[in-house]
Amino acid sequence: MDRLVTPPGWPRQVRPPGAPGWQRSATSWLLDICPPEYRGYVVLRRHDVVLARFAVLHVEACQAAVRRGLSEARGELREVADAETIDAAVETWQREAARLIAERRAVGLVEQALRGRRFVARL
Repeated sequence: MDRLVTPPGWPRQVRPPGAPGWQRSATSWLLDICPPEYRGYVVLRRHDVVLARFAVLHVEACQAAVRRGLSEARGELREVADAETIDAAVETWQREAARLIAERRAVGLVEQALRGRRFVARL
């Protein structure tokens, strides 16, 4: 029996590729990170690779929003918030940017696995 391998960045909520029920766990996780409206689209529930592609694009759009938020935060908020609040908002955007980098990697790995890629252990 082949050893089940997951690469660094693989989401802990998703079973390793090849494990029983791994695709179900992948679909469930992908639906959890996408907007709730995605659950209403039959094509996304029936076709996990299509769902993965939607999830990749969703996370990338979130990353673009965070970049915009960071670039505009001080200018847009200076008339409605004090400096301490603005600093906290910028820190929040930075934390979200870091979280989304990890999420984008995880979604990409799941998409690759759903497309048939198998990961191998490296020394």
